[in-house]
Amino acid sequence: MALNERLSKFKQQQERSRPVNAPSAPAKPTPAIKFSNDTERLQHINSIRKSPVGAQIKLVIELLYKTRQAYTAEQINEATYVAINSNKAVFDSLRNNLKVQFDGKRFSYKSKHDLNGKDQLLYLIRKYPEGLPVVEVKDAYPTVLEDLQALKASGDIWWLSSMDSQEDIAYPNDPKSKIKLDADLKQLYREIELPRDMIDIEKELLKNGHKPATDTTKRRAAAQINGQPKKPKAKKKQKQITKRTKLTNAHMPELFDLPGGRNT
Repeated sequence: MALNERLSKFKQQQERSRPVNAPSAPAKPTPAIKFSNDTERLQHINSIRKSPVGAQIKLVIELLYKTRQAYTAEQINEATYVAINSNKAVFDSLRNNLKVQFDGKRFSYKSKHDLNGKDQLLYLIRKYPEGLPVVEVKDAYPTVLEDLQALKASGDIWWLSSMDSQEDIAYPNDPKSKIKLDADLKQLYREIELPRDMIDIEKELLKNGHKPATDTTKRRAAAQINGQPKKPKAKKKQKQITKRTKLTNAHMPELFDLPGGRNT
């Protein structure tokens, strides 16, 4: 009892010593609820992994094409958030894709021709005197189109364009064979009427006993199967082709230019 009385008196003394208008201690504010800083990233990862298989394959192939490096499944997951090991459909599709090389551990981009620069590109084109379709080399390495332009400018190759960019053909240019043509012969060539579609040109070549260097029908079918549809043409009203329509070679003046850039 003596202890309780002492405690009671102590409390009473404390109450008396406190000023009447003394403010009480402020209450501590309740901390705001903090959401994870990774919320947006996690939502992005979730959207990728729930996307169609084709969309995930596209992300991976774009990575392989741009970097031209070999990646493990874990490295691909870190770079694209595509979880290859936990999605059998993605893994099988990627492993069997024509544009992907898989060595059992790493994935890398696979082009039809393994080229590393302009010299190798020129060497390859010279092996195709009847012409090499540009579509076969345009993904060989990132700057291949710039190198084709450079080879054309230097006179090492002819790069002939058709109305369908997937049917452009690169021909080797032998600097030893310089032929001078009369102006009348050039004009006669330019006035030759040509079919507008490469398929019709190939039919005419076959009709005259020449084997075409290209197979447009087969290439277009393969492009559709491999998910490479033809580029849509500009929505421009074109004139209908009739028997009186005159198509010439005037759109290919480079056929009559020397490697140095002068007309013959």
